[in-house]
Amino acid sequence: MNLTYQGKTKDVYKLDNGNILLKFKDDVTGENGVFDPGANTVGLTIEGAGKAGLRMTTYFFQKLMEKEIPTHFIDSNIEESTMTVKEAKVFGKGLEVICRFKAVGSFLRRYGAYCEEGQPLDAFVEVTIKDDDRQDPPISKQALSMLSILSEEEYETLQTLTQQISQLVKEDLATKGLELYDIKLEFGRDAKTNEIILIDEISGGNMRVYKDGQYIEPLALETLLFS
Repeated sequence: MNLTYQGKTKDVYKLDNGNILLKFKDDVTGENGVFDPGANTVGLTIEGAGKAGLRMTTYFFQKLMEKEIPTHFIDSNIEESTMTVKEAKVFGKGLEVICRFKAVGSFLRRYGAYCEEGQPLDAFVEVTIKDDDRQDPPISKQALSMLSILSEEEYETLQTLTQQISQLVKEDLATKGLELYDIKLEFGRDAKTNEIILIDEISGGNMRVYKDGQYIEPLALETLLFS
């Protein structure tokens, strides 16, 4: 296998059979030693974060498979911190799709003059461009279409899938007394079929979850979910 990309929280390898191997790391995004799923830099290293993230990702991807929601997931090896996935092509140079149930994070920083922290949002979906130099700017459906990153019809598909997936995660967490405030997802096109599929991961590192009004750190979230 060949190393093709070293990311903030995962390394990516191309396997001889054409599939992709993701190696989860203990690095998480944030700033000044504080975790932030919306940050563009590695903020800290948490021992065990890689395995915890993979365990949650495997758990949720398997649930999505049961619901016949398309993903890149094939299988995983928790002990090795690896996940085998289908090859996928990202939109443009990469997009992130956020589903927001409460006003926190960058949404609150941008629109704080018009909302309060924790204010309910109705599964609001927004798309940002993966561009560290420009702080991952939000982009509209029309702009995505005009720039030929994806069509307006594909945008609607992304929005629908994002809300379906986020609602599934939200409801599952609620069974443990946990509340999902927001979640960041990534999508791509299946390299073989061109179908739009969920890629990357679903873990504590790309969501904000609270219990009784208190934020839950990624490792603690994994412990609560599987307790």
